[in-house]
Parts: sequence; C-alpha cells; structure tokens
Amino acid sequence: MTDTKRKIMFLNPVGTSVYDQVFADMAARYKLPGSEIHVTSLNPSIGKFTHIEFRAFEAMVTAGIIRATRAASREGFDALAIGCFYDTALHDAREVSHEMVVTAPCLASCRLATNLSNRFGVIVGRQKWVEQMSGTVRDYGFGDACAGFYPVGLGVNDFQADHERTNSLLIQAAERAIEEGHAESIILGCTLEIGFHECLQAQLGVPVIDVSIAALKEAEYAAEMKTMVNWVPSRKWSCEAPREDEITAIGVFDQSDVFGNRIVVGA
Repeated sequence: MTDTKRKIMFLNPVGTSVYDQVFADMAARYKLPGSEIHVTSLNPSIGKFTHIEFRAFEAMVTAGIIRATRAASREGFDALAIGCFYDTALHDAREVSHEMVVTAPCLASCRLATNLSNRFGVIVGRQKWVEQMSGTVRDYGFGDACAGFYPVGLGVNDFQADHERTNSLLIQAAERAIEEGHAESIILGCTLEIGFHECLQAQLGVPVIDVSIAALKEAEYAAEMKTMVNWVPSRKWSCEAPREDEITAIGVFDQSDVFGNRIVVGA
C-alpha cells in the first residue's frame, strides 16, 4: 500500500464502551502506518447493550448504526467497519454512507478465509447464533465453502469470564472443525483477546482468522483502493441511497450525540 493517509472508523455497535479498548488495542497492533483508526461505541441512550446476540437487541441498535454511519461519512471517514459478526445493518448502513465504504466481520472473514483455503469452519459462542449466521454466510455466497458452525456454549460476555476455560473450549471446537468438518481454516466468530488467534493457529497448523482484525484490514484495503483507483461505492439499483430531502423531512436520522465513546489510534 502507499503512504496515503486513511481514516477508518471501527464501530462497536452497542451502548456501552466495555469492549472499546480491546478493539483499540487490536487496531494499534495490526493497523498499517498511515491509518488513523477511531474506535467508537453508541450513545447509551440507544440502550446499555453489551452485546447484540439476540435479534431483538439488533433491532434496537440498528437506528444507532445508521446514525453513526451518516455521522462518520460527514466527518470524512474513508471506511467504516461494523464490529459484530452478525454484520448487523450492513446493507442498511451502506444506503446512507455516501462515498464511504462500509464492511463488517462476517463478510470480511469469509472472503479472507476463502483466499487462504477452500473450506473453513466457524467457531461461535452459542447454538442460538448458528441459524442467523449460517443464513448470512449462505446469502454472501460462501455456503459451499463453509464446513460448519461449532458452538462452545458461551455468550458474548461469558468469553471474558474465564480465559483459560474459554481457550480450552475454542481449541476443542476448532479441532472438531478440522477433524470432523475437514476445515482448512478457522474463523473465530467472537474476539477473546488480542493475539489469541496466533496462539491457536500455531497449535492447529491452519490459518485462524480473528474477525475484528479481518474487518479492520478489509476496511483499510477498501479505503486504499478508493484513494488509489477511485473505486467508490455504487449507488445504483439495490444500492440506491434515500434522497437527502426525504431523510431531512423524516427528522430522525441525524443527531449530535451519536457516539457514547471514542478512542483514536493515531496514524
């Protein structure tokens, strides 16, 4: 990549800042020189969610994601990554992103996994997640490449309760994906701690993808291509954006206090 500066937002789509520092540490470790990363979370007024593993929770935060996307676009960000493996409101956000690229972890990690292997397995927290996530993977066109979903029986917040136990469960699930599902790469559908995927990768002998890193790196790459070769998002047909006068008349899309927290990882 060139020395062109990139301004990227990593949006943690919940109403608390509890995991923002984890994502900021990830960005500091893996971002490229020249990338300025803003890790943000939503204003607690959207609801003090620490996770959105239920569809009802997703529905409640979707308005916040849309408002955050518009705010980021107006601030001049090149790209935005929605930091949830459900890829919550990805298509909705793209409609209001103007020339800013919008991506999300499931799409980014599936693309990366199929560049690294022919067949990937996905490690997820709970069986509850599988129906929705598997549908998303199929909708993206990666169904044939997916060896399966392997839940470890943990909710989002449970991942942080006992790292030793979580590590053990993730390793067991990944081994099942490889031996039983013949997965050639592994996607970790929930982030535990920065760098854990490297330890797991060394033990398993196959690529292990941390989905938050995948989303950040795809956002960086898209921002670079936008600058270098003028590849900007389409606004034709299914990508058509709402008219600004109609958005203004509706009166709920733009607010001054969209973000509850922001950590800037400088270029």
